[in-house]
Amino acid sequence: MQRRGLLTLMASAPLWASGCAALADGRAAEASPATLRGTGDLGVVIQRARGAVTVVNTSDRSLLGEITGLGDLSHASVVFSRDGRYAYVFGRDGGLTQVDLLRERIVHRVMQAGNSIGGAVSADGTLVAAQNYVPGGVKVFDAKTLELLADLPATYGNGQRSRVVGLVDLPQRRFAYSLFDADAICIADCSDPTRPRVHTLEGIGRQPYDALVTPDGRHYIAGLFGEDGLAMVDLWEPQPKVRRILAGYGRGQQPLPVYKMPHLRGWAVAGRHAYLPAIGRHEVLVVDTTTWQEVGRIPVAGQPVFVMARPDGRQVWVNFAVPDYDRVQVIDTPSQRVVDTLRPGKAVLHMEFTPRGDTVWISCRDDHLVRVIDTATRQTLATLAVDAPSGIFFTARAQRMGF
Repeated sequence: MQRRGLLTLMASAPLWASGCAALADGRAAEASPATLRGTGDLGVVIQRARGAVTVVNTSDRSLLGEITGLGDLSHASVVFSRDGRYAYVFGRDGGLTQVDLLRERIVHRVMQAGNSIGGAVSADGTLVAAQNYVPGGVKVFDAKTLELLADLPATYGNGQRSRVVGLVDLPQRRFAYSLFDADAICIADCSDPTRPRVHTLEGIGRQPYDALVTPDGRHYIAGLFGEDGLAMVDLWEPQPKVRRILAGYGRGQQPLPVYKMPHLRGWAVAGRHAYLPAIGRHEVLVVDTTTWQEVGRIPVAGQPVFVMARPDGRQVWVNFAVPDYDRVQVIDTPSQRVVDTLRPGKAVLHMEFTPRGDTVWISCRDDHLVRVIDTATRQTLATLAVDAPSGIFFTARAQRMGF
């Protein structure tokens, strides 16, 4: 019995050391709440002008700390480890930084390219992939150490390099991405990252500029900047091929100048419909996801940038390019009409819903604040001071394909 008791005490020692403090009379005190924190209600806000991120708590609607030294974040993107503890920050200068959200510090940082615009984490959480403009291609890293495992140059023509956009994770350690300059979509199988296999679909349409994968992982859809329409790949087919959808949605209308490229990863799939930003138009397209045919259009205040569904799909929130980027509109999906127009602040750059959609966090760059709004009442619940905020990313993304 004494030996069993000693073994039990030895096994519990790490938990005792990290979770309790011994008192003089032998009792144990619980650790301070500041020392124990789950990752499910954490997130980061990009400070685009300072090369820093602010760590936030979405339940308390509070700022926890700041992590600096992340380089050029003028166009930054973030993905998370599967347990939500680590954020991987992709900077415009090609820097990839692994950040510990609990300890609020940099763990690893590598300068992996000359110009990077985002990345993805593999389905099993072991790989981090970066999409690069310069040099054009994708690099794959070990998620724990940021050791380079694979380099996938996006070559075409006579050895030219294409800018890579629309990188998403797929099941079974695969990734899909688009080549802006080569008019192609690539599917990379990194089951063995030392021997990656890349399947390229060419002639998909002119200048794919961003893309998404549907929540079930079946359809990869790339928007086309060079022409009306989108390119879609059914990834469940034995031999995936490209299908054009929504071809000519702007046909017969006067083209408008595009003030800011829409971000398609924010496209909303709500119920059986997808809500998509129409390039250069003051409209949100409504698409039936069973037929991939357009079934409606919703007039909005300006050129949509992000079109994002509340997690329950009942609402879709839209922000806009200049000169309308002080506004946010709310679409009611059953009626498919705008039911509210908000003016949360100057230069609204991004929105992010809490995991169950009770609030939405909105970055207002020129007001240097993040506004937290109740999605039911549209009332402001908190206003948080953040220097030049842009992207907002919550750890719930770690459990969503394509985010």
